[in-house]
Amino acid sequence: MQTLNQSEASGAKTGKPWNRGKLVGQKPPLKRKDIWAIRVRLQLAERRRDLALFNLAIDSKLRGCDLVAIRIADVKIGQAIASRAIVTQRKTGRPVQFEITEPTREAISTWIDTMPHRGSGHLFPSRMCWGRHLSTRQYARLVKSWIDAIGLDPQLYGTHSLRRTKPTLIYRRTQNLRAVQLLLGHTKLESTVRYLGIEVDDALAIAEQTEV
Repeated sequence: MQTLNQSEASGAKTGKPWNRGKLVGQKPPLKRKDIWAIRVRLQLAERRRDLALFNLAIDSKLRGCDLVAIRIADVKIGQAIASRAIVTQRKTGRPVQFEITEPTREAISTWIDTMPHRGSGHLFPSRMCWGRHLSTRQYARLVKSWIDAIGLDPQLYGTHSLRRTKPTLIYRRTQNLRAVQLLLGHTKLESTVRYLGIEVDDALAIAEQTEV
């Protein structure tokens, strides 16, 4: 039998929906201007770790749990930062490959050169617990602070906003769902469709552009 949580149970008693006044559903992706606004602020503030983390979050399209667990060896080959990397997703157990663009490589290189300790091997080590990486909770707090700093509502955005940003831009430019599916590491195309929030109008627009 399905049970209700406290909020749902309260709503059932009062006749009001449990999610009234709450923000639910998918977090929207960032726009290009938002990406650059955050980058500029982090650069001016010389927040090297945050800039590397933000850039890599956009490029990698990884879930937060996979992003914070990245090790230096995952992105560095010899003395250089790799242009591509492969990470095994914790949720699916499947590897996913992603590109590391030049601005991100520069940010990562600068961060590694200046990071206070790298003994754990984690690219984003915890500042509280030696040998561990940055927690997903702290990562979420950082994302909220970045969003708030550029004047957006931090309640509307989250870590998944960063994961969705580049795939959304790629889809809008190419309408190539298969490419986005591979980049996100989804096993089913239907998951990618839901993830991007593709509506009927989008599908019809693609159909109208296709000659047979």
